Amino acid sequence: MASASSKRPTKGRADAAANTLARKFSQLGLETDADFVVHLPLRYEDETAVHAIGDARSGLSQQFEGEVVEQIITQRPRKQLQVILQDHSGRITLRWLHFYPSQLKQLAEGQRVRVRGEVRRGFHGLELVHPKVTKPDQGLSDTLTPVYPASDGLRQQQIQNRINEALERLPLQDTLPEALREQFELPNFAESLKLLHHPPRDVDAEALMQKTHPAWQRIKFDELLAQQLSLAAARASRRKQKSWPLIQKHGDLEQQLRKRLGFTLTAAQERVVAEIAEDLSLSHPMHRLLQGDVGSGKTVVAAMAAAQAIDSGFQVALMAPTELLAEQHYQKMVLWFEPLGITVGWLSGSQTAKQRAPVLEGVQNGHCALVVGTQALIQDGVEFHQLGLVILDEQHRFGVGQRLSLSRKGEQGEKQKRTIPHQLNMSATPIPRTLAMSFLADLDVSVIDELPAGRTPVITKLLSEHRREEVIAHIYAQIQEGRQVYWVCPLVEESEALQLQTAVDTYHHLAEQLAGVKVGLLHGKLPTQEKAQIMEAFRSGEVQVLVATTVIEVGVDVPNANLMVIEHAERFGLAQLHQLRGRVGRGAHQAVCVLLYSQPLSAIARERLKAMYETTDGFDIARRDLALRGPGEFLGVRQSGQALLRFASLDSDEYMIEQAQECAVLLREQYPEHAHAHVQRWLKGREEFLRT
Repeated sequence: MASASSKRPTKGRADAAANTLARKFSQLGLETDADFVVHLPLRYEDETAVHAIGDARSGLSQQFEGEVVEQIITQRPRKQLQVILQDHSGRITLRWLHFYPSQLKQLAEGQRVRVRGEVRRGFHGLELVHPKVTKPDQGLSDTLTPVYPASDGLRQQQIQNRINEALERLPLQDTLPEALREQFELPNFAESLKLLHHPPRDVDAEALMQKTHPAWQRIKFDELLAQQLSLAAARASRRKQKSWPLIQKHGDLEQQLRKRLGFTLTAAQERVVAEIAEDLSLSHPMHRLLQGDVGSGKTVVAAMAAAQAIDSGFQVALMAPTELLAEQHYQKMVLWFEPLGITVGWLSGSQTAKQRAPVLEGVQNGHCALVVGTQALIQDGVEFHQLGLVILDEQHRFGVGQRLSLSRKGEQGEKQKRTIPHQLNMSATPIPRTLAMSFLADLDVSVIDELPAGRTPVITKLLSEHRREEVIAHIYAQIQEGRQVYWVCPLVEESEALQLQTAVDTYHHLAEQLAGVKVGLLHGKLPTQEKAQIMEAFRSGEVQVLVATTVIEVGVDVPNANLMVIEHAERFGLAQLHQLRGRVGRGAHQAVCVLLYSQPLSAIARERLKAMYETTDGFDIARRDLALRGPGEFLGVRQSGQALLRFASLDSDEYMIEQAQECAVLLREQYPEHAHAHVQRWLKGREEFLRT
């Protein structure tokens, strides 16, 4: 009989192994039974049938049986193993980029094997790369085999075993009442879940793998519903917060500002100004997103909101992500407000303590009613007298903490009676409708869907880099007519990996080619004062061609510049290309944007350039960009919430988002306990990702 002491090492090793496994599961967010049951397959592999090699189809995961007729070890471009497998209907190549001696024996000529993997189109026809190899006499599976999301060191069988245990232990109550399931034609939750983990033999395999099966539809609906419930709760929570009603004491500052502008607002701008004015007059904080295409006039709308706040006796803070953009706002606000007796302050990280001191004092004593700046606004030492409105431009570029820090500068009172500032978020990147419905449903959204009078669409031309000299000749002609030109490059310093033309090289080349033309160079590594001087020289017409990096992406407004050349356009994102194009077309003359590209073009790059050529509509651009890249770029730090949409697709499930919104209202109003249980099942504490 073994002693107790002899059993301890074995138990210790078992406990250590269990703890290691638990840590690996935890890395995937899998800790409780409730986590495991909704850890659903990424895809399914079909092990129910053996296909003839002649029926192989690229893009499909298929299983074949045959005889190895040739084994080749190649040395170039790298050492790899190639095996030719043959059956009665044809041949297919199997390829391993790294392999072991045991595989050479298993795949020796004359051996019969069964292989499974995704069929791809290779240099010499169809092939399987790193297929799974088994013996041909093994039985076939009765059902599709689920493949789960995993991490290093976790085997599929370990995941499946733990899921099966959770399914046996956990009561799978439906979080949706039967009445709502019938109204929205949804199958039972427990039955759907079990089907996805253990597909029956007669399941529609294609529907299951394409995620169009009713069981998948239920899961996707539940996920979207949890998101909508969380966002609705966030909106309700904000409505309970307190803010100062910004009711104008005199009402004449806005009228004076309108006279100062020198132009009439568009109908769309007037509509949005009224929406914001209504929000600012309420006793709970405004949390509104102002979006519009490039050049639609968001800054003047923000100025109107600022006028209302200032006229109500409160201060306004406007924060932008880059010093160049912040300075553009500062100059406009000074031009509009200081003649009306309003002091506008400027704060940036490049200022000296001596330069900052009078601004900080003015902000603290209330003499400075409007302060514009970068993240310097949220640094220690910046104290407001009474901050009533926070304006964030290009808000998706700020982190959650940065947004909250500025807002907290204006919080007053004890926790239970705290009063917080109103907040206006601006974005020049239009948000696609599906994205707004699914991730921004807790915000009020205002859209400027009309361009100011006199704006003509920019003509976009796609040219190979080999036609560079033609472009330079056209630049010279434009300058002779009194116009100005942007030339944008993606990098400042040479990158051996990308071998891109640099801004510095382009600057020297254009200065040499364009005799008698003043060429300027602007990039992020220049000292702040030098950047300001170059921009002022370009604005005044002293500099005729501005070679720049993407620091000019937003905020730069030079109406006389009517030609934009973008070097290596294939390297830019679609939204970024559209923003850059928006720097021209602001004057009376026809504007042109030339996209210089280098071959070969990737499929995504080709789609981007095609979209830029076909449309100048920012909302259409945004829709195409969402399809190409997903929601991350639009949402900024809200992309943390992107992981919450593991199953639903913003592209193909738009109708379901609308249904989930409708269902969320009914669930919150009529079945609050069900609503709470639903959010707990799908989000479990991660709701905050959606509320930032």
